[in-house]
Amino acid sequence: METHEQQTWHHKHKKASSRGQKLADKVAEVMGSWTFIATQTLIVLIWMTLNIIGFIQHWDPYPFILLNLLFSTQAAYAAPVIMMSQNRQNERDRAQALDDYLTNLKAKDEIEELQLQLSRIEDQKLDKIIALLEKEQQLRQPKTTRKGLDSAKT
Repeated sequence: METHEQQTWHHKHKKASSRGQKLADKVAEVMGSWTFIATQTLIVLIWMTLNIIGFIQHWDPYPFILLNLLFSTQAAYAAPVIMMSQNRQNERDRAQALDDYLTNLKAKDEIEELQLQLSRIEDQKLDKIIALLEKEQQLRQPKTTRKGLDSAKT
């Protein structure tokens, strides 16, 4: 089971969506697909064919006023639904940008803390190296002094 922290931003936002918002997204997704365009084109061609050369009663003769009314009605409903979906997408984008910004700030703070820790470790190592070098120098100094005295005697 994933915890609140482990969920992706997308899952959190999707859970907060209402049914109407999800419906608007789905309608915009369907209407913005090639499948929808192909299906609608096929329906229009069948409609026009049946009303021009069909052997049945022509319910919408040329210039296809009923078809025009159906397209107008579809556009009247589709445009606001698509705009609602676009507005929701804008809200999601803003929320995601803010989430990304906060994540970047947190990462920056963590990196700065790591740099400070590394700097402290480096300083400690340098202090130890300097102490060892000073100790080694002190151990060598008496030998040098003794050698100088021994060579002066001879």
